Amino acid sequence: MAVELCLLLLLFCGSTISEVQPIYKPPPGTLDFGFVPAKTYDTGAYHEPGPIGILFKIVHAFLYLVQPNSFPQDLIRKLAQQKFGNTQGDYQKPENVVLTLQAIYYEIGFIVSAALGLLFILLLPLVGLCFCMCRCCDNCGGEMHQRQKKNADCQRSCFATFLFVASLIISVGVLCAYAANQHLTNQVRGAKKLVNSNFKDLKIFLNDTPAQIDYLVSQYNTTKDKALSDLNNVGPLLGSRVQEQLGKEVRPALDAALTMAGAIRETKEALENVSVSVEVLQEGTERLHANLTDVKMHLSNTLNDSACSAAQAASTCNIIRNSLNQLNINANFSGLPGVSSQLAKVNDVLKIDLSSLVQKGYAAFNDTPDLVVNQTRNILSDIKNVLESIGSNITTFTKTLPVQKILADLTIYLTQSEAYVQDYFPVVEQYDFYRWLGCLILCCMVVLILVFYYLGLLCGTCGYDKHASPTTRGCISNTGGNFLMAGVGFSFLFSWVLMIVVALTFVTGGNVEKLVCEPFEDKTLFKVLDTPYLLNQHWKNYLSGILFKNPNINLTFEKVYSDCKENKGIYTSLHLEHLFNINEFLNISMYTEDVALKIEHIQINLSKIILLDEIGKENLLNFSSSGIEGINFAAYLTEINKSVTKVDLLSFANDLEARADQLPKGALENALKGHANNIRMIHNQQVVPLEQAMSTLNQSVRLLKRTSSELMVKVKNVISAVNAAQLLINNNASQVIVQETKKYMDTIVGYFEQYIEWVKESIAMEVAACKPIANVIDTAVDIFLCSYITDSVNTFWFGLGGSSIFLIPAIIFAVKLSKYYRRMDTEDVYDDMENGNNGYHKELLYGIHNPVFTSSVEQW
Repeated sequence: MAVELCLLLLLFCGSTISEVQPIYKPPPGTLDFGFVPAKTYDTGAYHEPGPIGILFKIVHAFLYLVQPNSFPQDLIRKLAQQKFGNTQGDYQKPENVVLTLQAIYYEIGFIVSAALGLLFILLLPLVGLCFCMCRCCDNCGGEMHQRQKKNADCQRSCFATFLFVASLIISVGVLCAYAANQHLTNQVRGAKKLVNSNFKDLKIFLNDTPAQIDYLVSQYNTTKDKALSDLNNVGPLLGSRVQEQLGKEVRPALDAALTMAGAIRETKEALENVSVSVEVLQEGTERLHANLTDVKMHLSNTLNDSACSAAQAASTCNIIRNSLNQLNINANFSGLPGVSSQLAKVNDVLKIDLSSLVQKGYAAFNDTPDLVVNQTRNILSDIKNVLESIGSNITTFTKTLPVQKILADLTIYLTQSEAYVQDYFPVVEQYDFYRWLGCLILCCMVVLILVFYYLGLLCGTCGYDKHASPTTRGCISNTGGNFLMAGVGFSFLFSWVLMIVVALTFVTGGNVEKLVCEPFEDKTLFKVLDTPYLLNQHWKNYLSGILFKNPNINLTFEKVYSDCKENKGIYTSLHLEHLFNINEFLNISMYTEDVALKIEHIQINLSKIILLDEIGKENLLNFSSSGIEGINFAAYLTEINKSVTKVDLLSFANDLEARADQLPKGALENALKGHANNIRMIHNQQVVPLEQAMSTLNQSVRLLKRTSSELMVKVKNVISAVNAAQLLINNNASQVIVQETKKYMDTIVGYFEQYIEWVKESIAMEVAACKPIANVIDTAVDIFLCSYITDSVNTFWFGLGGSSIFLIPAIIFAVKLSKYYRRMDTEDVYDDMENGNNGYHKELLYGIHNPVFTSSVEQW
């Protein structure tokens, strides 16, 4: 029941959710739906064992040596699918025999190790019993007599060293076992926090779902508001688009007409400048001619003076006299034709303000957005009503889903489960205490043996006197030997018990590590579980059969676990589209069809736009027939290109003054210099203004020449362009309007498409993200079973098993070494002549009383 409720909840969660929010500022036209509200899960499904992790790795390496084979996927599949009956014949079938042999081959490492452990369990108590009986019969070292050898000290040192090394190894093993035992207890005590964290995440998983649903539904308002904003701005949007497309033809035509209006004004100004400049030049040249004539006459009179007859001045005066012909005007403007008739016609053209007419065309064309607004007002009102109804339908649909009831049922079930776990957790801790105590007792058994060995080594080493005979050894040395033999006795008593625990935990923990933990880590365990017809011989896919009652749906444990591990939405992870296909609910056509139909009915009439009326066109034609192309520009340019005078008056004056300086000082020199100054004054006062007037005339004539060049063709081209643009607006604008209306509709519909895609993506990735489910699996298997229990148990048997195995050499070395520490009843006797001073002497021969020997003799 709980599984079904969970699936229904996740299904309905997926049906009303939204899309992943962009993490960047969206470009124009892209809607920003923000972030789907989601809290951070607390559980970190990862365990770091700390320093003891080194021991775990060593144990893993040892298990790899014992069992180097890879996970037997095929074998497990066959074993799970193979039926073993109750009769002996079923096990003798060839296929079952083969499977049994394959299983034995895979487990050969564990089988051999377990067999050795079983042999240890059986033989060591038996060997201990035989050893005790043998010693009771004064055999196997039980005789309290020590035969003396030359290398006795060397043997004693070697046995002590070997026993100490074995004891150290046993100590390390028992420390590892104790550390693993304590680590498991600590982890069990701290597991309550991890369990609570998982339950907390599951509650967040359930409690956040309604808020996510509400958020996704509310984001429809973002789409609606954007669509309404575009509808309210239909003028700037649709009208501007239509205007932009038409403007490709209209604006160049109007620009050409406006340029022509400017050309008319410039033509008038140029004609006026020509008329004025010619008049100024004609008058100026007449005055200049008269002044230059006077200058020549006065210069001639001066040169006729008697002073010029002198030898020194004659040549200079002749040169000056010969240059007087240069003082004359060069350009003749009196023969240039007038432009008064052309100016009069142009003035008539300018009586109509063509620029104003063109500006009216601009204004009419720029009113296109307002025309669109006025002509679409009723249709836009209908579209807004459709948008409101869509929002109402979505809200109504989400309210019909029993999400709250399902959430409430799942929350109750989760609360009950948490209470159950909380109630039984003290029981788990109590049983773990019993386990910890039992393991501690096992460790104490080994510690007790070690205590006897260490005390034996300490007392024996400290109390040993190499000068004392075996029968006269001190009490401390004898006590050391007794401690060693006590350690040997307890070793025989406890070792088989320890090995039983080691064997059981080794077989169990090792196989759990190899068959559960390692394949879980690399997900091969899920591949086995996903084997068709494995868990149910009638179902191809077990998980989809349980969830959807349809085993043909390709839903695997591995895929679900991987998706939840990546925190994807439950809708995607469990393929809930097979229960509720969100694509059908989110079909864009069911939302946009009505909107598209309304927008397609938009009709815009732009025939009221007049770019240039007939008056303006007639005005252009009048300008083209103003006659400016008939002006004799060649005559004007010919005279303009000439200089005002034949000679540069400034150069002539400077030259005249220079020649006057060549004359003797006197009246002639002064008179010539005076004429030079007079010429300079004529240049400045008359020639310079005439040159400026010629420059103005030159610019105006050239402007008129450019304007008049193919004037009629230019005007006709302008009128044709205006007519073509007007024809486009009147007849072909409907096609442009249809195209731009479709683009406008696509923009509005695109907002809904963005919303739908965002919803789909959110359902897949954000809504009801199932990370807590993967965390629960990781916590149960990877952390609790593998990291807490299996690693600790494996480390425990590894340490305890190593200690148990090294008890065997410790027993041997302890028995051998105890002979050198314990006080003997008898000893070997040698003569001095035979052994020198190396052997022990019979003490009775030298009058030395041996109380031990005496007492034994008396007893016999």
